[in-house]
Amino acid sequence: MTIAAAKRRILIFDTTLRDGEQAPGASMKPEQKIVIARQLARLGVDIIEPGFPVSSPGEFQAIQQISRELQNVEICGFARCVKADIDSAVAATQDAARRRLHLFISSSQIHLDFQLRKTQDQVIEMLRGMVSYGKQFVDQIEFSPMDASRSSEEFLFRVVEAAIEEGATIINIPDTMGYALPEEFGPLFTRVREGVRGGDKVIYSTHCHNDLGLAVANSLAAIRHGVTQVEVSVNGVGERAGNCSLEELVMAIETRGDSMGVETGISTEHIYETSRLVSRTMHFPIAFNKPIVGRNAFQHESGIHQDGLLKNRNTYEIMDPEAMGIPRSMIILGKHSGRHAIKHRVAEYGIKLGDSEMEDLYNRFKAKADEQKIITDDVLMQLVGESTDSIVQPYTLIDLQVLAGTNRSRIASVTIFSSEDGEERTYTGSGEGPLEAVIHCIREAMPVDAVFEDLELHSLSTGEDASGEAVVTVASGGQRNIGTAIHRDIILAAAKAYVSAVNGVILARRKNEERKEAAGE
Repeated sequence: MTIAAAKRRILIFDTTLRDGEQAPGASMKPEQKIVIARQLARLGVDIIEPGFPVSSPGEFQAIQQISRELQNVEICGFARCVKADIDSAVAATQDAARRRLHLFISSSQIHLDFQLRKTQDQVIEMLRGMVSYGKQFVDQIEFSPMDASRSSEEFLFRVVEAAIEEGATIINIPDTMGYALPEEFGPLFTRVREGVRGGDKVIYSTHCHNDLGLAVANSLAAIRHGVTQVEVSVNGVGERAGNCSLEELVMAIETRGDSMGVETGISTEHIYETSRLVSRTMHFPIAFNKPIVGRNAFQHESGIHQDGLLKNRNTYEIMDPEAMGIPRSMIILGKHSGRHAIKHRVAEYGIKLGDSEMEDLYNRFKAKADEQKIITDDVLMQLVGESTDSIVQPYTLIDLQVLAGTNRSRIASVTIFSSEDGEERTYTGSGEGPLEAVIHCIREAMPVDAVFEDLELHSLSTGEDASGEAVVTVASGGQRNIGTAIHRDIILAAAKAYVSAVNGVILARRKNEERKEAAGE
């Protein structure tokens, strides 16, 4: 038997739309939840927990539509051990092809004393009645003793045993407060399985929070002790410091699955797209140093690292970003970059430099890099033009003006220089926002089939004189191009970044045509 054949399948239970949405400021409209649910199904998650049905009519309707539409993924209805919650969850998910109920009740003494204000016996009675009640409607009942990692094992065992006796088929042991350590959390599953009557007859799941930054580590520890389902959220969103991150857990398994003997069914090529969708929808920016999907996760400025990567990607990368749908932009040019990285970036635009031109560019680059943190492609092309005494970019933004007001459409005027015919032309446009008006002008000036897909704006310092960095992604012909620019005027920065991204599309096409001609195609 091969290693691959022997791998244990780990089910990915996604709670982005339930626990993830409970993060302050992360709430979504029903139609937004449906869009994300579709993307989660495309990603290949096994179970979707789309919300808390009893919480609002809109929530109920969203869960109902998701249940009706997504017939190839299991839908989980979430409920407290309360009859009204169960009725709502059952009704909302009744059209799902496959469904389960997820019931929970607190098991830690501090929760019993100050939240539920009930005795242990009363909690056991409640959960017995509600698990039995829910079992009338569905075959699959998942039960969670909330705050399990801070509960006494004696009572935790009683709670789990009672749930199993009443028909629970999946036992989820959560680290609700992110309190556990991996070396103590993993063995807890073994003790429950061996110490509870019927404990060897059910499926085990875990749901870890990230208060101490250990959610992924605790989830992996649980997997090593027999867990076959892990509850996660995209980008790790959720209460307080969030949940176990879907992309981090999946890629840990993808990268080290052979040593653990496990695998998932996630289509990793959709990870980046899913991450960006959730970030944009929730208006939750992704930290630059976030593993897997953060901006810096596959970017390198150190000259030593850049040189190694250009010779062999495996020198400083343990994963292939493109396999996760992440645009290949691993080299960030700054004051730590060397000649090799600069030459490589220039070559990506189809530009060849002689030795003297390269040396002149390198000196100009280093002087510029001392002034600002990052040398964007837009600035680099300007430096190349100065070194070669030529214009290398197809289009250059010469001037931009925007007229904005409280009760009127924003009107923009943009002057663009075309290197192809050496002419400057001015275009006007309008939009509901100043950036929309500017982009309308630039699209008219640069008639290129490129979709404005994404915009990031970052402040590079504090105070009223702060510079803003704009990162624009455009999509064309199935490929993505990224343009960046820095300016104190964020509208101008975004406009320059957009022009840079579209220039990248044009130069990439020219380079591809030259390659085909050279190959005689």
